[in-house]
Amino acid sequence: MKAMILAAGRGERMRPLTDTLPKPLIEVRGKPLIEWHLERIAAAGIRDVVINVSHLAGRIMDALGDGRRWGLSIAWSREDPPLETAGGIATARVLLGEDPFLLVNADVHCDHPLAALAGCDLGPLLGRIVLVPNPDFRPQGDFSLNAGKVGNDDAPRYTYSGLAVLRPSIVDGVAPGSKAPLAPLLRKAAAEGRLGGEVHAGLWSDVGTPERLAELNRAFTRTESP
Repeated sequence: MKAMILAAGRGERMRPLTDTLPKPLIEVRGKPLIEWHLERIAAAGIRDVVINVSHLAGRIMDALGDGRRWGLSIAWSREDPPLETAGGIATARVLLGEDPFLLVNADVHCDHPLAALAGCDLGPLLGRIVLVPNPDFRPQGDFSLNAGKVGNDDAPRYTYSGLAVLRPSIVDGVAPGSKAPLAPLLRKAAAEGRLGGEVHAGLWSDVGTPERLAELNRAFTRTESP
């Protein structure tokens, strides 16, 4: 299995920090966000990683190189302008191949055991996504979950974590080089009963604002204080 890290976003809500620093290189606990993902991907036994980049792409590419520091092989998918999530996947499909792949949003921080996710059997499903309890900033959630099947029902609702295993065919209707979000395609797959899911109750943070970044680092400081 290959992995793809979505790292092409501009990080508008993190400005002015992201004017000069790509969001994936923002540090949590003294380490860039994207390096946490690379370490966990390597620990899961995956060796081939595709990373899409756009804003300050050269900074990210220079920082990570070819991935050998983590025992990985990194292939780069460059976008200009950024193509959003589904557009990024469709454009990188030539690098991903046609087998299911692990998808990771670069701007989340999570301790989910990726080996278990990567080892799941999709069967006839288009994908399996990891959900989390709804954070304060998204009380309405994104999807329902009943008996392992993701849906669009009213309750119980959870928030998409940014972690998934997907079949590349989920973006069949998206032309490479075009701009398109992934969320509508996930909702469509859920409505068709073709999306599995699980809830992760451990550490998860959407590092989307300076306030959330500061709170995440404070949480680490509190837990590590003697």
